[in-house]
Amino acid sequence: MHQISSINASRGHVLSGVRIMWMLVMFDLPVGTPAERKAATRFRNNLLEHGFQMAQFSVYYKLAGTREKADRLAGKIEQLVPEAGLVNILTITDKQYENMVCVFGQRRKPVVTHQQLSFF
Repeated sequence: MHQISSINASRGHVLSGVRIMWMLVMFDLPVGTPAERKAATRFRNNLLEHGFQMAQFSVYYKLAGTREKADRLAGKIEQLVPEAGLVNILTITDKQYENMVCVFGQRRKPVVTHQQLSFF
């Protein structure tokens, strides 16, 4: 996954993998009516404008920096949530994010079975 430099050259501080924070926003928003679809689209676009990237259709992530920045960003996201639906915000350390396992599947091919033919 992403790796953060261990030295912040401009300040001379050592960055710790347990102090750098990632934010995951996971949501389930209704899209049954045109108004609901518009609200869900607006929410996704707002996440993109705040620098989030799409991991899956309803899962977005961003390197938030420090815990303080992550808390401020969570407050902004909370204000963007549509009236209906569910939004979960999860903040994890860089060290935890580093342990994520990503599995990319392949299309499974049907198993070919051969029948034994007998000629009499």
